[in-house]
Amino acid sequence: MLEEMRIRSLGVIDDAVVELSPGFTAVTGETGAGKTMVVTSLGLLLGGRADPALVRVGAKAAVVEGRITVDHTSPAALRAEEAGAELDDGTLLISRTLSAEGRSRAHLGGRSVPVGLLAELADDLVAVHGQTDQQGLLRPARQRQALDRYAGDAVSVPLAKYGGAYRRLRAVVAELEELTTRARERAQEADLLRFGLDEIAATAPLPGEDAELAAEAERLGHAEALASAATAAHAALAGNPEDPEAFDATSLVAGAHRTLESVRSHDPALASLAERLGELGILLADVAGELAGYASDLDADPRRLAAVEERRAALTHLTRKYGADIAAVLAWAEESAARLGELEGDDDRIGELTTERDALRAELGELAQALTDARTEAAKRFADAVTAELASLAMPHARVTFSVRQTEVDRPETGIEVAGRAVAYGPHGADDVELLLAPHPGAQPRPIAKGASGGELSRVMLAVEVVFAGSDPVPTYLFDEVDAGVGGKAAVEVGRRLAKLARTAQVVVVTHLPQVAAFADRHLVVEKTHEGSVTRSGVQAMEGEDRVRELSRMLAGQEDSQLARAHAEELLAAARDTGR
Repeated sequence: MLEEMRIRSLGVIDDAVVELSPGFTAVTGETGAGKTMVVTSLGLLLGGRADPALVRVGAKAAVVEGRITVDHTSPAALRAEEAGAELDDGTLLISRTLSAEGRSRAHLGGRSVPVGLLAELADDLVAVHGQTDQQGLLRPARQRQALDRYAGDAVSVPLAKYGGAYRRLRAVVAELEELTTRARERAQEADLLRFGLDEIAATAPLPGEDAELAAEAERLGHAEALASAATAAHAALAGNPEDPEAFDATSLVAGAHRTLESVRSHDPALASLAERLGELGILLADVAGELAGYASDLDADPRRLAAVEERRAALTHLTRKYGADIAAVLAWAEESAARLGELEGDDDRIGELTTERDALRAELGELAQALTDARTEAAKRFADAVTAELASLAMPHARVTFSVRQTEVDRPETGIEVAGRAVAYGPHGADDVELLLAPHPGAQPRPIAKGASGGELSRVMLAVEVVFAGSDPVPTYLFDEVDAGVGGKAAVEVGRRLAKLARTAQVVVVTHLPQVAAFADRHLVVEKTHEGSVTRSGVQAMEGEDRVRELSRMLAGQEDSQLARAHAEELLAAARDTGR
């Protein structure tokens, strides 16, 4: 239950507190006094769109704070606790701040939360019904939504299955269209891939082969220089057999080692140097041996060099077309082979998708029939309940019905089969749902947008809202001037009906009708100051003589009119006598 709202710097409201109570609360005031800001404020608390133009001129930000009593086991309370909100003895505190620059912040139970979370909780906390909702209910799509919610699980369960099958069918049809309409392009792509794979297979490159061949070509191209350098280095280390008297590094180091060995016993430090010379001699001998082997093994065959360059040219041809190096070429080949497999499997895939499409269309037909049956049954109950409500709203001879029908299609492949007919379908089934009204006996049922006058339309919409509210377990209902266009006896009946609804839920009504306000358990009046703003003292609870005076103003525009006062007292007495 909504206990209290504090509104600051929102529209004409400077700073005001709206205290609500269980049962039926009426909010009244002069036109432009700011009573609709109550609805706007509640909309902000429930995650509604934040318009910076709502911020009062001269203020940096508008703030709306609300205190709502919730059952700790309710979905709203559990979801709030999941978000980190704290419940203060069953009370949930909500606030929404809107800056003049357009930034919006939300807090729930003392924790900052996304605005979307407030909207998520709204469905379980408060149902708002206003003139905008009336206009929305004139649209068949909105009427279908209302009927589906009224029907409950009988529609929601098959509708969920239908929605899943419908989305899968759309995906299957889209893939089929893509496969069939792009057949030529895909065939051309397959030919290009096949040519490239054949070209790579004919060359048969090996991983790292390009780098190995580049090194071999460099070595073969400089074979004579490499052999000459290796031979000269070997002679310098190990001596030249053709010049026995020439000095070489190995002999010199060996002589130095022998000299030190002869005296090493006299000084340990010299012995260490002798060992190091011995190691150096061994290392020189090893290097000299490897140089001799390198020179003898060096291949200077020009035919091998020609073969290497020819192979490198073949690999370069591939890298120019398919990758920066052979590793990239092989990666391209692997990816292209997989893609070619997909393209070559298109025919099989088309067959699989066609079979799945037909099965999904048959499944949708069965589910659509189940939806039609459930909606037809719920439509009768809903229409009968609305008709009964209209009798209580001074329209005893009016009759409301629902039209639940399908539209046949000329091309069966564009629809689904329901009851042996090919009909159009969409994401919510195959039904066109429309609310019809026959305002008096003998009148043909017509869409409510065309078959009702302004006053009749308001009563029909209120009856729909009341019936709908009865099937929607929300603890608080806010009606924003849904009694527009209603007067006289019908207005009294509207007030009586809202009071009846308030026996099982909290009802808040923004109204301009004294006949409606007279039935309220609590009457709040929104008044402007002489400066044109609503302050903390501008929202007052009317009781006793104050309430009579306010009803007199609403009746005749004159608070002190004796005739209006008598009428106001009569309205209050009549409301009490009905037992509300």
